[in-house]
Amino acid sequence: MHDTAAQPRPVPRPPAPRGAGAVPARTPGPQPVHQALICVALPALAISTEQGQLTGQGLDGFYREGRRLLARCRVRVAGAEPVPVQGRLLDAARARFMGTVRTHADEGPDPVVTVERLRDAEGVERIMVHSAAARELRLAVEVALGTDLAELGAVAAGRPGPEIPAAVHGSGLRWTAPGLHAVLTADPPADDVLASAGLLCWEIRLPAGGTRSIELRVRPEFPGRPRRPEPAARGRSGTFWADAQAEGDDPRVTALLATCLDDLRALLVREPGSTDAQVAAGVPWRCGRPSSAEALWAARMTLPLGVRLAAGTLRALARNQVSGPGPDHGRIPGALRQSGPHLPPGCTGVEATLLFPVVLAEARRWGLSEQETHALLPAAERCLGWLRAAVGRRGYLADPFPGGPYRCEVQAHAHRAALLGADLLAACGRPGAGEWREWATALRHRFQEEFWAEDRSGGRPLAALTPDGHRIPHLGSAAAHLLDTGLLGGGTYAPGLLDKVRTEQLARLFGGPALDCGWGLRSLGVKEPGYNPFGHRGGAVRVHETVVAVAGLAVAGYETEAGALARGALDAAEAFGHRLPEMYAGEQRTAGSVPLPHPAACRPAAVAAASMVQLLAAFAGVRPDVPAHSVTIRPPRSAPLGALRFTGLRVAEQPFSVRISRLGLGMVEEAADGLQLGV
Repeated sequence: MHDTAAQPRPVPRPPAPRGAGAVPARTPGPQPVHQALICVALPALAISTEQGQLTGQGLDGFYREGRRLLARCRVRVAGAEPVPVQGRLLDAARARFMGTVRTHADEGPDPVVTVERLRDAEGVERIMVHSAAARELRLAVEVALGTDLAELGAVAAGRPGPEIPAAVHGSGLRWTAPGLHAVLTADPPADDVLASAGLLCWEIRLPAGGTRSIELRVRPEFPGRPRRPEPAARGRSGTFWADAQAEGDDPRVTALLATCLDDLRALLVREPGSTDAQVAAGVPWRCGRPSSAEALWAARMTLPLGVRLAAGTLRALARNQVSGPGPDHGRIPGALRQSGPHLPPGCTGVEATLLFPVVLAEARRWGLSEQETHALLPAAERCLGWLRAAVGRRGYLADPFPGGPYRCEVQAHAHRAALLGADLLAACGRPGAGEWREWATALRHRFQEEFWAEDRSGGRPLAALTPDGHRIPHLGSAAAHLLDTGLLGGGTYAPGLLDKVRTEQLARLFGGPALDCGWGLRSLGVKEPGYNPFGHRGGAVRVHETVVAVAGLAVAGYETEAGALARGALDAAEAFGHRLPEMYAGEQRTAGSVPLPHPAACRPAAVAAASMVQLLAAFAGVRPDVPAHSVTIRPPRSAPLGALRFTGLRVAEQPFSVRISRLGLGMVEEAADGLQLGV
């Protein structure tokens, strides 16, 4: 029943040599990416280290549509590789690398020749040689090129293909594999082309204080497919969230929001023949077909910036919803994913199916038109129908279905789907709202009786129940979903599965050192069996769940705990240059420390970027109800991040700006005509 994640196709490798002194061959495995500098403009990528040279090792290369078009691009000037000085991102899609070269013109320790490389994910490399010499220089420039045209999945798994011979093609080179050509052009054309070595050579005359440039472009050609036009510079998806800005007492919020939105724009993808945009999960591991659950989370978390992403994501997923007869009818497909040391893998399709009606209901509150809402309503009803059929005899939803455990967070997703689904059905004049509210009430009572483990410290929610009644008490950040209840009308939030006393206890647990490592919430508490600070769901910090906790705590009134977690996440974001990975190690924060990166984490990652949008928006306290022509502003009274100002938000698909004072008072500066403002 479950959709399993696609695995990289193995590429044969020659056997390792045997005999005295032979080094055992390394077992292929995921390539580390935590030190990689990645330019993204999907479906294009460029990956290297901060040194800038594309070496052909690891993940280095230019990629397009999941194939490595260029693996090697090594530059030599005056017979030597430039000494790396700096490599940094200019934006999500572009990077700049600087290096120096020693020449005969150097008379001391100061180099007079610098090499600047501007790299664009779309397959463009501009090499600029600058001179500060007092006289003209004649320098040799060589660029060594090569590729295997391997699939990204194989390269990422440590199984690249053999290098493919190059052939001279126009002003550059071409490499050919079944179904694909990679064509590289040079401007100006090289003086010499050595195809057998993949080498382009120039002899440049560099005037005193002057610059000479060489531009390389690599593109794919698919036999039998019309050539696509080159994309317009920076015109990929620039209209998404173009006006959104943040500023405040904490100066980091401006750069954080700008970087997160830049990354989200770079991760936007569209199905062939469709204008509906959604986001891929992350780079480099999951940048193909979007993950249904993560696409919905990103769309939901960016609703304060507008409903376009939510609408496109919902339409795309509705087209892929299971429509045939059987137990899967109405389910949204999704892959299995790891769940840590105490639970079997869960199904992201279950999560996506429960998120769909929630995102639709909340998008309507933010301003999705009634016409678009009604067009998507049948898909939401099918999701609710699947939930009704999938609930077991004990009244809980298993994940994976059928036969899996009853996970705490899945019951929270189901409860939220029932209440917001009922709200949606009632608003659209559809039957069933009353039955879903009754079911949610029964689930709430049942959950409070069976999903809590009492202890001397005040108790904790269970991680899961098994169908045979076994209790799994291990505590982690997944419990944050118990605080995420969903937005209803009139600026109110739906009730959660926990009562007030247990919500307060969960807030205490989230504020304690067992879960809060100082950079965010651990996915498994430090005192739990099987804790591993690098475990995907066994102890690493998952940004998404930390922010879900921040937003839920703020709404529930636990502002001290929300503020502490938010400041830890902001500090982590700063350490990662505001481009947060999907997760990082849950090692305890100490004075002067920085968060440890996870070597296999996607970065950029859609949900991590969208999470920081939600984190900032949580402290604005904007609660719209566009169908009722109202918007409520209810920021935390303690103003945990100090004064804040947001411009370019969208309510009713019109610009919306709000200012939050240091006293926690909100003031709307710009809003659509006809919106009634409240607090």
